[in-house]
Amino acid sequence: MLNRPITDPIWIATPDGLREMINTIASEPLLAIDTESNSLYAYREQVCLLQVSSPQADYLVDTLALTDLSALGPLFANSLQQKIFHAAEYDILCLKRDYNFTFKNVFDTMIAARILSYPQVGLGNLLSASFGIELEKKYQRADWGKRPLPEAMLDYARMDTRYLFELRARLEGELKEQGLWELALEDFSLVCKVEPTSVDNNSGNCWKVSGGNRLNGKEISVLQALCAYRDQQARRMNLPHFKVLSNALLLELCRAAPRTPEALKTVSGVSETVFRRHGTGLLRAIDEGVHAKPPVRLPRHRPEKAVLDRLKLLHEWRKSLAAGLKTESDVVLPRVFMERIAYENPGGLNELKAIMSDIPWRYHQYGKAILSIIHHHGGK
Repeated sequence: MLNRPITDPIWIATPDGLREMINTIASEPLLAIDTESNSLYAYREQVCLLQVSSPQADYLVDTLALTDLSALGPLFANSLQQKIFHAAEYDILCLKRDYNFTFKNVFDTMIAARILSYPQVGLGNLLSASFGIELEKKYQRADWGKRPLPEAMLDYARMDTRYLFELRARLEGELKEQGLWELALEDFSLVCKVEPTSVDNNSGNCWKVSGGNRLNGKEISVLQALCAYRDQQARRMNLPHFKVLSNALLLELCRAAPRTPEALKTVSGVSETVFRRHGTGLLRAIDEGVHAKPPVRLPRHRPEKAVLDRLKLLHEWRKSLAAGLKTESDVVLPRVFMERIAYENPGGLNELKAIMSDIPWRYHQYGKAILSIIHHHGGK
């Protein structure tokens, strides 16, 4: 059983405070890191809080108050200083997107738990099972962009990093005991390399609306116009799309295509509030869509049959091996590498080694088996 911290977290909201924190933790070999964002409350998500814990103290960095966090860059890129995350991919993507940081030497407790075949790998589950620590979950979907943050949310935030040191120590011991340490290092290195896609993830693309592919040509034209209107309003109101107009309502409007205020009011989901706020805009968008040409969806490139055959063989091999090891399939071979192998069809071990250069442990463990599978069964 681990004790709760007896000191308060340290709030960092000024450049001087940030410099003092960095100077204090600069020589720490281990740091625990987490972020809180506002994806459910803003048009464009951003990091609203950065939690940094050392074994001695917990810091809460107000990323909304601080316009320049570049001083943290050397810390994240320091290969001699390990940064402990739980489910690092999302945090690293957010921090790269907002601050263009580079990451080296990461330990991800969720990745470690997955490799070790823990039945539940959420942080709360791991801390409860390992140390009897119960985390409060009600703030997971809270608005981290509001200020000031109440004391209960500050306490919740610091708990996400406070116990990662003990959890890391336990998981590292188990990984080494089971001969999986090199595999874990491989995946820790991979998560440092994830890259955000487009900064503008709130486009008005109608093809991103689930169910839109079942609409006819005229309906999809209306949907595109409605998506463009919703995106415009979401940007103006600084809200995520679903808090402006739901996908379900957009689909109802496409099918009904009301052309008058009276008809619009009869559409399921058009409440008095929706009608008051968006009635005129919705009718205008529907009219534009009715008179527009249907948007063209670029066809998806279907792989050649030989590629699909190799992909199927690799998938079946991976699934069978994972079942024997009692682990997840992507722990055996991450999907991105499985697809590259299927597409590139390496002719020998040297070519396969080049494809698997970022996962050398897996290459040495499975390289010959993979080559045998795609050649003896899949053909050239």
